[in-house]
Amino acid sequence: MGLFSVARITLFSLAIAFSLIGLGLNAYFLSLTVPDNFYFIFSALGVATAMLTIVTIPIMLIIDFTRRGAFTSMIVFELSWLFILAILWVATAGEAITTFNYYYPRGCVDTTDPTYNAYCMELQAVEAFAFLNFFIFLGYTCVLLVFSIIGSSRGNNVWTRSVKEATFFAQKSWPAQQQVPLSQYSGAPPTGYTPVSQPQQLGTYSTHSGTPVHMQPQQFQPAYSGQPQGIPV
Repeated sequence: MGLFSVARITLFSLAIAFSLIGLGLNAYFLSLTVPDNFYFIFSALGVATAMLTIVTIPIMLIIDFTRRGAFTSMIVFELSWLFILAILWVATAGEAITTFNYYYPRGCVDTTDPTYNAYCMELQAVEAFAFLNFFIFLGYTCVLLVFSIIGSSRGNNVWTRSVKEATFFAQKSWPAQQQVPLSQYSGAPPTGYTPVSQPQQLGTYSTHSGTPVHMQPQQFQPAYSGQPQGIPV
């Protein structure tokens, strides 16, 4: 297991723990408002997002450890789903900030009502844990995307692999072309090879006086006996 896989499991475990805390806080605010026939948007969105995180992240980890080739383990699926979770968590944090600014424009400054301050600090806790999950998922997604692009540029097929099987920084080795050593050409000709004889030069060479003299080839002329050719009339 590589260092990146260990960091992945650690971040996912933290996200699950923060989601459990966020689920409890948002469910508490939801229980306070439902009897009055209204609810805060951040509490409903926070409960839904926390449930999606708590259910899907452990399933992704379990399938990744028990099966190979599952679509939930593919990097392209993991990038897409974690980006969706990051958007949902930042939306939860944004709605919580809007509610906080509406009900507590001056912050948690009322010391006379303990319930008032308790709600104020719990709402700030909802914001904090929502932002923590947002930063975890967004940061992990950005790093995984950069590593996947680097691995793809090096010739590695990482998009359809899981994180524990992907090789992001390994350089893909291309098969070398087989070279025939020159020693194979110095012996007998290969099987099926037919030698081509060199054309012989017409003419003869004279070695008189030790100097080779090239003689012009004899011209082929018709034999003429001096007698007229043809049929006598």
